[in-house]
Amino acid sequence: MARRVEDARILMYSHDTFGLGHLRRCRTIAHALVEDYRGLNILIISGATIAGAFDYRARVDFVKIPSVIKLRNGEYTSMASHIDLQDTLKMRESSIRHTAETFQPDIFIVDKEPMGLKGEVEDTLAYLKARGTTLVLGLREIMDAPHLLDAEWKRNGIMQKIDQYYDSVWVYGPPDFYDPLVGLDVPANVRRKMDFVGFLQRSVSKSKKSLNTPKDNYILVTTGGGGDGSDLVHDVMNAYEQEQTLQQKALVVLGPYMPAAERTKLVKKGEKIAAIEVIEFDNHMEELIAGATAVVAMGGYNTYCEILSFDKPALIVPRVKPREEQLLRAQRASELGLVDMLLPDQSANPAVMAEALKRLPSRLPPSKSGCNMRLEGLDHISETVGHWLDNRGGHLSLVGAE
Repeated sequence: MARRVEDARILMYSHDTFGLGHLRRCRTIAHALVEDYRGLNILIISGATIAGAFDYRARVDFVKIPSVIKLRNGEYTSMASHIDLQDTLKMRESSIRHTAETFQPDIFIVDKEPMGLKGEVEDTLAYLKARGTTLVLGLREIMDAPHLLDAEWKRNGIMQKIDQYYDSVWVYGPPDFYDPLVGLDVPANVRRKMDFVGFLQRSVSKSKKSLNTPKDNYILVTTGGGGDGSDLVHDVMNAYEQEQTLQQKALVVLGPYMPAAERTKLVKKGEKIAAIEVIEFDNHMEELIAGATAVVAMGGYNTYCEILSFDKPALIVPRVKPREEQLLRAQRASELGLVDMLLPDQSANPAVMAEALKRLPSRLPPSKSGCNMRLEGLDHISETVGHWLDNRGGHLSLVGAE
């Protein structure tokens, strides 16, 4: 049963420079919280170009800030090519601060980037801290290879700033799966603030229905946002072309950020393969995963939570650069027997990929791996937020790691 809270407000920040992962994670948390607490309003600040393509529940809304895109080499550029990156960042920074001043949140949750993109949230964190807002940093269970993350954070003095500003650090995974700060020198103070909440479970929305769910059994092939997903789709199609005995239906979702030239090429290629259907985007991915016999994916955080939530046999072909997050997650999950994994150079061999695809539908689902994959993140977050909202007035009391 939903509890009533009096005019409580949560502001969330999602920098969204590449793909949909950050926005989808924020939206999942926001929807779970408004369902549990009547009288709670949540506003998500997002840099995702297609933030408006998703449905939002009542009392959840978003503010779109100018988009910045991350290039494959890890550098950034303005989405609007005629605007200088520095000017775009200035606009973003002042929009974030202005939104916080107007909205006056009780809790501010920052997704993944502790100080925001290029430090754009620090000014807002300082302002909100001074007025007693509870500040939360939400981290994926895997950030990146320790040496890469360490170098990036040291350059910007991030660890000290997390200690200085944040009241709590939520890790969106169980403690025995992975520690996002492994290999880093973590001050005891920051460790104390860390709360491993568990994976964020997903469910299928009762109201809307995806128009793309095939009637027959199908394998779902998804690359998340699709910005760097064309290799995986080519690999799957090449396997189908080369291995005539591969007859199982496959639904391929290219993703909204796949470059137009790649998209056109893959749509044409897919038309020649009877067993394959290609669509560009579906804002109800949960339904497509729930309806699939098995899933082939790159294994970003959200897709991984959906594979576990809907208990689907999965083949993961992770991205290996510029970040190693997907690689580390796939290696860990495969070591625990939760998924099958191919490295990109293995996946590029049509015979190897065809074999993996044939085995996939009869693979045991993750729940049969003998591994306890706790999916209690949303419940844990809801409980914690409930404690904080009950203790408003003075500084909010905090629930530490269990």
